[in-house]
Amino acid sequence: MRGVVTVILAGGRGTRLEPLTRDRAKPAVPFGGLYRIIDFTLSNCINSGLRRILVLTQFKSRSLDRHIRYGWGFLSSEMGELVEVLPPQQRIDETWYKGTADAIYQNIYSLERENVEHVLILAGDHIYKMDYGHMIRAHVDRGADVTIGCIPVPLDEVRHFGIMQTAADDRVVNFLEKPKTAPPMPGDAHHALGSMGIYVFKTRLLFELLCQDAAKPDSDHDFGKNIIPQMIASGQKVLAHRFLDQNRKAVPYWRDVGTLDAYYQANMDLVNVEPVLNLYDATWPIRTHQPQLPPPKFVFTGEGAAGHARRGEALDSVVCAGSIVSGGHVRRSILSPRVRVNSYAVVEDSILLDGVDVGRYCRIRKAIIDKDVKLPPYTVLGYDPEFDRKRGFTVTDTGVVVVPKNEPPETFQAPNPLPN
Repeated sequence: MRGVVTVILAGGRGTRLEPLTRDRAKPAVPFGGLYRIIDFTLSNCINSGLRRILVLTQFKSRSLDRHIRYGWGFLSSEMGELVEVLPPQQRIDETWYKGTADAIYQNIYSLERENVEHVLILAGDHIYKMDYGHMIRAHVDRGADVTIGCIPVPLDEVRHFGIMQTAADDRVVNFLEKPKTAPPMPGDAHHALGSMGIYVFKTRLLFELLCQDAAKPDSDHDFGKNIIPQMIASGQKVLAHRFLDQNRKAVPYWRDVGTLDAYYQANMDLVNVEPVLNLYDATWPIRTHQPQLPPPKFVFTGEGAAGHARRGEALDSVVCAGSIVSGGHVRRSILSPRVRVNSYAVVEDSILLDGVDVGRYCRIRKAIIDKDVKLPPYTVLGYDPEFDRKRGFTVTDTGVVVVPKNEPPETFQAPNPLPN
């Protein structure tokens, strides 16, 4: 799509996803067995015909940089296509980014070099499918100064979103950043209109607004808190664009996986018989970097020692390349590449990231286990939240136990007696 450059904000700390973000940026967190969170935004760009993409990174960006280099280097520079990673340049200010608007401002030189009429700004940490072309065309056709992507938000969740009120022509007349309460949408008493953190700006106007905002010492330098409310107050044309879902389901799918419970539930959505997020739609592929690995393997069937069933199987689960279920049983779980589940082990309702090895007779339930963790035989996780906490593991409000990567084997002492 000509005349547009895309900027993806991918520098968030992701503190609510600790310990998964202890050594990686939030957009680099694995998702769905095969992907990284940022793959959904990047795939939306490619599927929408957007081939000039700048990714702004910041905290703990090494794994994100490597993933984009290996997985998204297929675009042709000879055709003017690129996915370019931009770490903080500190050309303007020798500090970290102070807000979403400041992140764009500190890279204004890179944007000026693009010489385009419009800038599309996206977040790199949401799970959804969207054709941005519809939004860009509506923005251009209606002569908007900025167009904001939006979704209906339950009234009890408005404190997590920027909330808009619109006129009949979708012109935004009020914008509140993460209010405690908000009025419902017309005709829908249970939802307010929330920002997706997606913006299309006229480029020259964006530069003017960013420069003005940078000069204000009392500003948070944030689009939702400062830039958008200022534009509305000054009478500029701010339009709302309703989310058009490419997921082709009855209910639009958009997830902010910014907490461990939200991340866990979004992954568990994928193991349903008819998952609410369709990853198998060839018309809207989700791309990623895939190492060259053999197909998954399931071995052993029959009785083992003391009459225990020794059958390698995975039911209602996602199992990725290089994984081996060797006489273990997996139910309603996601196994990332190179996972091994050994004999008599049971894994239920869990997410196992790359390289996890589950020892014999382990019992794992409702857990997220980060990469390269080796669980000794007879390890029990997810059955006793208090015991899991005593071992130093994070346990969420809904009882999901999270094991950080490279956790040493001595951490996994078993409770006595073992739970039923």
